[in-house]
Amino acid sequence: MMWYRPDQSLGQGAQAHLQVRGLSAGYGPVRVLRDVSLEARSGLTVILGPNGAGKTTLLKALNGLIPRQGEVLLNREELPEKTHEIVRDGVALVAEGRQLFGQMTVLENLELGGWLLNKAERPRRIAQAFENFPKLKERATQLAGTMSGGEQQMVAVARAMMSAPRLLMLDEPSLGLAPKMVDELLGIARRIANAGTTVLMVEQNVKKALAVADRGYVLERGQIVASGDARLLARSSVVLEAYLGAEGVETTDARDAMQRRKPRSPS
Repeated sequence: MMWYRPDQSLGQGAQAHLQVRGLSAGYGPVRVLRDVSLEARSGLTVILGPNGAGKTTLLKALNGLIPRQGEVLLNREELPEKTHEIVRDGVALVAEGRQLFGQMTVLENLELGGWLLNKAERPRRIAQAFENFPKLKERATQLAGTMSGGEQQMVAVARAMMSAPRLLMLDEPSLGLAPKMVDELLGIARRIANAGTTVLMVEQNVKKALAVADRGYVLERGQIVASGDARLLARSSVVLEAYLGAEGVETTDARDAMQRRKPRSPS
C-alpha cells in the first residue's frame, strides 16, 4: 500500500517530526490551550481527552486556523502560520465532521484535495487513492452527501492524502461511527503511519486509540497531564483513574470517563 510518491509529493517525501513547545491558543480573549508541549515523530501519536479539553483547538492552531503563541517546528524548521503555506509544507488536516462537499461526487472531492498538485500528477494520485480505498472507486460518481458516515470519513482521509502529506492530522475520525467502522478507520490510520506518513490523531475512544498508537498524550483543561508510550500510557494511573471510572466500570470514551470521575476528597 503506497500513500505518496517521495519524488513528487508536496511535503518532499520526508517523514515529519513535529515539535510543539509552549503552545497557547484560544478564541478571542478566551485561552483554551496553556503552555502545551508535545511532539509527533514517525508513527502514530494520539491526543486523548474529554470534550472541552482543547484537542480540536490544538489541531486548529497547528493548521493555522486560529492564532497561536509558542514554538512549532516541523523537521526543525518553523511551521508557517498561514494554512495554505502549512499545506505546502506537507501538513494535512481531516477536520472533525469530515467537512466534505456533499453536493459534489467522491471523485470531485478527491480532485479538490489535489488542487495544489500539477495537473499531470492529479490522475496518478486519484488512481492511488482508489487503490488504497477500493470502496471509493466503486462510488466515484456518487454524491458525497449521500454516503454513510464511515464512507464519508474514508473520502475525507483519501482527500487529505491526495496532497501526499508528511504529517496527517486526524480530528476524531471515529466520531459517530459504528464499532466495525471505527476499527476500519483506525486501522487505516495505522497503515498510513506504517507507510511513512507521520500521523497525529485526536480521539476519544481511548482503548482503541491506544491499541493502534505508538505514543500518546492526555489533554485536560488545555494542559498536558500525562504522556508516554501508548502501551505504558494505557496502564498509567492517570488513564486508569480517568477511564475506568467510578467503581471500576470500564469506559472507552473520554466524554463518559469525565462524567464518571469523582473529585478526590481532601486528605
